Amino acid sequence: MVETFFKSLKAELIWRNRWETRHQAEGAIFQYINGFYNPRRRHSSLGGKSPLAFERKAA
Repeated sequence: MVETFFKSLKAELIWRNRWETRHQAEGAIFQYINGFYNPRRRHSSLGGKSPLAFERKAA
């Protein structure tokens, strides 16, 4: 599971961008994880739904 996360992180963010400072890179990675990957990205463990969509349907 961790390998899948890092593969997605590299393909969707790291390889597509260049940052001038480490601080900029850290901010972009933080935003990717907390703003997209965790809440919005579709997860196979949730039947192909994002956590937000899964929670809406369960509520």
